Amino acid sequence: MSQDNSGDDAGQDRYGKTVADVPDGSAVRQKEEKGKRRRLSSGFFRFIIVRFLLIIPTIFILVTLVFFVMRATGDPISAALGGRLPPAELRKRIHAAGYDRPLIVQYFDYLGGLLHGDLGRTLTDNQPVTSILTHYGAATFELAFLALIVALLVGIPLGKLAARHRDRVGDAAIRVFAILCYATPVFFLGLLFKLIFSVKFDILPSSGRCSLASEMQFDRLVSPTGFYIIDALQLGDAGVLADVLEHAILPALALGLLTAGVFIRLVRTNVISTFNSPYVEAARSRGVSESRLLSKHAWKPALIPIITVMGMQIAMMLAGAVLTETTFEWKGLGFMLSTYLKSRDFVAVQGIVILIAIIVSVVNFIVDVISALIDPRVRY
Repeated sequence: MSQDNSGDDAGQDRYGKTVADVPDGSAVRQKEEKGKRRRLSSGFFRFIIVRFLLIIPTIFILVTLVFFVMRATGDPISAALGGRLPPAELRKRIHAAGYDRPLIVQYFDYLGGLLHGDLGRTLTDNQPVTSILTHYGAATFELAFLALIVALLVGIPLGKLAARHRDRVGDAAIRVFAILCYATPVFFLGLLFKLIFSVKFDILPSSGRCSLASEMQFDRLVSPTGFYIIDALQLGDAGVLADVLEHAILPALALGLLTAGVFIRLVRTNVISTFNSPYVEAARSRGVSESRLLSKHAWKPALIPIITVMGMQIAMMLAGAVLTETTFEWKGLGFMLSTYLKSRDFVAVQGIVILIAIIVSVVNFIVDVISALIDPRVRY
């Protein structure tokens, strides 16, 4: 007579496992979510490492191009001092600097110096290029930062306003303004600002980073940063700070409006694109107001391409700083670059270009990381 084993088998499945050994649905979901987060984290860090490593070949290629292009017309000493020295003295200086050696030997020596932080010495005033970069770099960074603030304060609100009033009079006026900002040469805009605000109305200074009295005040600082706004805050003198800001208004406006024109068109295009997406239409059908649709639903997805392009615009801003600083006699890297170009000091020009290339590469890396944090699709 067979025994009834139904009671013994009640707690087992068809594979012989007890029911208690089979995980429930919530445990499986938690395990899958942990695995997904682990994959996203590993993908994000892999993305960061790859983007960071790409900086090295980018800078290496640019350094190589700059080195050989600069020497395409001959050695730097002949280019800078040729015709102003007797031939014997010129040959002596060329030999002392090592520019009579094979070009490939000079190239590897230059790379070796770069690895040790040595960018050489300027030919016109015999200063270390690194001291030129540290002394004048702060002025360029300060101008670029202020111009970026102008670009964001003007470009983003006007772009959102144009998208909200699409194909109306306000939208058309803002688009014309954006085209004028982008198409007007920065040196022409700077000269126009100087004629209006400095010559005609005499309400803003036309050149320099500050007045002579403020520069004398900065000499009192034990450890100046080179950033005049920060140095003015260190002094605790409101008059010096106001003087520095007054000198910065026109250069920052001239350079910032150039980038603001790009931001206006970019913000408008992307916000309109997200306005037409299905999830925004669904929110609109539920009675969500247009202002809330713009600020809550359409704005964040439109940020991704804006942040991506922002890195390229910062690079353009550094390029535009050459003309802006020359126009307003703002003594930064752009001003010194034009000065050394005129004197054909290739060593100084080479060092400034390399520093700008490093800055642009690092900024683009930071922008890539921010884009990956906002949009996980960028990581793959």
